[in-house]
Amino acid sequence: MADKKSPYWNPTAAMPTDFPAQCQGKQPGIQLQMNPQPVTGAPAEPSGGKLQNRVAIVTGGDSGIGQAVAAAFAKEGANLVIAYLEEQEDANKTVQMVNAAGRQCVAVRCDLRRESDAKKIVETAISAFGQADLLVNNIAVQFPQNTIEQISGEQLKNTFETNVFSYFYMAKAVLPHFHQGCGIINTTSVTAYEGSPTLLDYSATKGAIVSFTRSLSQALAPQGIRVNAVAPGPVWTPLIPASFDAQKVSNFGKSVPLGRAAQPFEIAPAYVYLASDNSACMTGQVLHVNGGVITES
Repeated sequence: MADKKSPYWNPTAAMPTDFPAQCQGKQPGIQLQMNPQPVTGAPAEPSGGKLQNRVAIVTGGDSGIGQAVAAAFAKEGANLVIAYLEEQEDANKTVQMVNAAGRQCVAVRCDLRRESDAKKIVETAISAFGQADLLVNNIAVQFPQNTIEQISGEQLKNTFETNVFSYFYMAKAVLPHFHQGCGIINTTSVTAYEGSPTLLDYSATKGAIVSFTRSLSQALAPQGIRVNAVAPGPVWTPLIPASFDAQKVSNFGKSVPLGRAAQPFEIAPAYVYLASDNSACMTGQVLHVNGGVITES
């Protein structure tokens, strides 16, 4: 790697392109069991207060993209409330990363398929910090199946309740506390644009999130509340070894033009941009951080 002071220093130069065959078998997966560990903390200079004294709620903030976003927001001055399902050790790591940036973080175990839990998350933010300014909807599950006949009604319901219903619930819960300048960022996926023959229900939810983002942005624009989304391509997160078999994991991300999966910290700056005043004139949009895949947005 070049010297960090060089204008050609590349923080992604040492990122892995190969992943050992591995499979966890249960979602949403445990980050601490992954090999190699996802890089969620950016190997770059500290940032400059773009989110100073704001309070952000990040669902799925215990690992992967959610953990990277929480860490990046903290470096920009935000306090955090993160929602997680059951991965206590991963959630503790996020809290440590936020604290190391000099900010506060509250981790809340919950099941956001229940609307009451979404309300609990928002109430926690208001109780702890007196405000809520940003919402990052980020949780997801995916269960690969070779045919549509293999997708049970139970799987279809779980996928939509996790990936779509939770986004609605969180938005409904937080909006009474929002004002002009607040914002929502939804995590969609490249599969919303490309499709996936083995992830029919997952892709459908990600398409729904795109439409939800565009429609909610129009509904809230008169209030000065912005709603945008990020559509990652392959990213090395716990969802991968928890979803796919070992052979699939060993080839993960190699099909994109850049030839590798992204690390979570490489996705987080897109969320920082959409959360900050730098994107004050952007709403209803989707940022594609996908390793070079050409999509029709």
